[in-house]
Amino acid sequence: MTVDIAKMPMQVRFQHLFAVMSGQRFLKKQGLGNEVPFFICLFRPEETVEMERLQRQLVNRLEQAGVRILEINLYDLSIEILKERDIWNQILDMEESVSKEHLKELLQGVLDPEAHLIPAIATKLASTEFEILFLSGVGEVFPYIRSHNVLNNLQSTAKERPTVMFFPGAYTHSLESGASLDLFGKLHDDKYYRAFNIFHCEV
Repeated sequence: MTVDIAKMPMQVRFQHLFAVMSGQRFLKKQGLGNEVPFFICLFRPEETVEMERLQRQLVNRLEQAGVRILEINLYDLSIEILKERDIWNQILDMEESVSKEHLKELLQGVLDPEAHLIPAIATKLASTEFEILFLSGVGEVFPYIRSHNVLNNLQSTAKERPTVMFFPGAYTHSLESGASLDLFGKLHDDKYYRAFNIFHCEV
């Protein structure tokens, strides 16, 4: 019977994540069989605060071990893009007067992964020296940014280094329906099957 590390206490998960991410096998992308080096770090939505703490500890510990991390929070990046395009204040003003659906459509256009989000991530990747990319803020940017869209569009941009997406929900595989990222364990995101569950990675 395999132990599900994703359900273990945070300290156990921390030890596993640190051991995997600081190892040469992970950093050199070995054993992936030509797949993109994308990894999902699952946690229960109610563990968000603890996971943020774990993430900070992980960054500190990895940096001490000489592994540089580039952290990109999708929520912070979205605000950055809106401010750069001079529409942040406009969105704040509109928020009370337009329908949620209209606002969602507007934000989906302005933050379209292919046209805007991925180029912004690519700029950060190009200007930073790092060994691992951490992506967080997935829950905060739902529903106007969907995680599978980010990963699909990121495939061409971020394949040189391992990418770890911190994901509040479940990543399920089944023969009938393939794999899907289920945000908050409830919302069946569209199919995405090319990522590895980091808790299943060998140390």
